[in-house]
Amino acid sequence: MSDAPDGAPALAVAGLSHAFGKIKALDEVSFTVPAGRFTALLGQNGAGKTTLFSLITRLYSNRTGAIRIYGVDVRQNPSAALAQMGVVFQQRTLDLDLSVLQNLHYHAALHGIAPSVARPRIEQELTRAGLIDKAKQKVRTLSGGQIRRVEIARALIHRPRLLLLDEPTVGLDIGSRQDIVDHARQLCREQGIGLLWATHLIDEITAGDQVVILHRGRVLADGPVEDVVRQAGADNIRDAFTRMTGPAAGSPRGSA
Repeated sequence: MSDAPDGAPALAVAGLSHAFGKIKALDEVSFTVPAGRFTALLGQNGAGKTTLFSLITRLYSNRTGAIRIYGVDVRQNPSAALAQMGVVFQQRTLDLDLSVLQNLHYHAALHGIAPSVARPRIEQELTRAGLIDKAKQKVRTLSGGQIRRVEIARALIHRPRLLLLDEPTVGLDIGSRQDIVDHARQLCREQGIGLLWATHLIDEITAGDQVVILHRGRVLADGPVEDVVRQAGADNIRDAFTRMTGPAAGSPRGSA
């Protein structure tokens, strides 16, 4: 259990910038992910989503700005901050020649979770993901959507309170995509997890979600979908995104 102050957001990013040489990938990025809410990080390919995830997960070290997970700064106290976070990267990282169970037990061991503790957690997460009957199968025998569900289950074994998913539905068919989105929203509702879902697919966002619009490394909007749509003078989130990121747009709009 963390020492996070009561009411702290699951994730708070403030004044975050990052450059690769002379190329600025992120420019004064600030937004929050509330606890228990599905927050979509919406941006076109190249908007800076993966760079942002790399900074939050400490694959890169932030030299400017602040990243806090339930109030814990990832640069000042990385172990405590990252212990509260689970991640599903865009590239699949399961060992295809191991069974589902073997993959999940290996992950638990990396987190120092005893087998006696890991077993019921793994069973619980596979049941929640609807994959308990696939536990002994090799990962390579699963469908793309099932593999993603296993990765989400793996990310939850150490009981994080923040879950990051980077373009998790890339390469999946429409039905599998919807299943993964629904599963993620259910985790927010039932587990109170704060969830950041990076995507370029607008149809994965619905009314009631939080949305952060990232464009060319800058946050153009941050808030409930309804507020962002109203702020843009649009009828829906697709129209709002088009207006904010079109040729005549691009300046930050502030928090919704």
